[in-house]
Amino acid sequence: MLKNFELLCSTSGRVILGLYFFGPGALLKILDMEGTSAYMASQGMVFISFFLILTIAIQLFGGLAVVIGYKVKPVAFVLAGLTLVINVVMHDFWNVPDQTQNFVKNMGIFAGLLVLAGLGGGGWSVDSRLAKPK
Repeated sequence: MLKNFELLCSTSGRVILGLYFFGPGALLKILDMEGTSAYMASQGMVFISFFLILTIAIQLFGGLAVVIGYKVKPVAFVLAGLTLVINVVMHDFWNVPDQTQNFVKNMGIFAGLLVLAGLGGGGWSVDSRLAKPK
């Protein structure tokens, strides 16, 4: 019973983190590329088109990989790095006090990704299935 609870919690957490990058991360950027580009410009970003496409690709494919539990450790590590960079560049609360909540929220997401990078996708994941001897 306890093992199933652990599997349910770890899988649910992994899927929710993955959906965050797939949905609000990538899909909303795709649906509002002009608005996202304008926000990036307001934060002083350079090479906006390049970084926006790169971010969308990482979030789209990384989010999907985390949801299904494929290559979770390296993908979560990359997403953690992306989250940290975006957080420092786009949510600079030390210059814009209104960004404090976004900054702290993203640090929580960063922490969750580090846990995934360390522990992996868990028992209910593609990684777990592929690791089992046949």
